[in-house]
Amino acid sequence: MGNHNEFGRLGEEMATNFLTKKGYRIRDTNYRYRKSEVDIIAQKDTILAIVEVKSRSSDQLQEIAQAVNRKKIKLLVAAADEYVLQNDLDVSVRFDIITILKKDNTFQIEHLEDAFYHF
Repeated sequence: MGNHNEFGRLGEEMATNFLTKKGYRIRDTNYRYRKSEVDIIAQKDTILAIVEVKSRSSDQLQEIAQAVNRKKIKLLVAAADEYVLQNDLDVSVRFDIITILKKDNTFQIEHLEDAFYHF
């Protein structure tokens, strides 16, 4: 397995722990629907957070939150709709991005709530 895959998994684990500490209940990870995969589905009260995790060891090429393009957004929305229907949930759905930036031996975590409105 490539180092980028291992770092990606570590980033998702860090994001899951981060959300749990903020009071979210993790409902699912790596949820797949057709061509999309949702990294984390978490719930806090009546908010269902559909979370995309982006991990990088350098932010020089592009801001890491900008790595979520319109096609990815469309796939995440379809997956979220299906998840809510499958589980018969009465929730408000929010799309978040958690970015993990590794600098030397430290990690910076940023949680962008309602992230798609920031584009």
